[in-house]
Amino acid sequence: MLHLILQGAQAPAGMAAWVQPALLIGIVVVMYFFMIRPQTKKQKEQRMFQDGIQKGDRIVTISGIHGKISEMDEKTIVIEMENGKMKLERAAISSENTIATYPKNK
Repeated sequence: MLHLILQGAQAPAGMAAWVQPALLIGIVVVMYFFMIRPQTKKQKEQRMFQDGIQKGDRIVTISGIHGKISEMDEKTIVIEMENGKMKLERAAISSENTIATYPKNK
């Protein structure tokens, strides 16, 4: 009985030998375009954002702390918050606060 099940799992006699490798390559291509490529694009955009921040920008850290950049160094930044200042790595910056939340005149 097991022999019959294993025979049924094999490719039909008329199927070409190149079909299985082609399907495997197709799966890898689909994974690249739906998983790997978007992730690398997002990482590149995040790196460009972190490199482009300037003194005075309002930011949100990865841990959710909101603040305004008061000092910058090559790898670190100092942000002002309501309760004081905090020194962080540039990699800890998640995003910029929207202008709708903090208008430029404030």
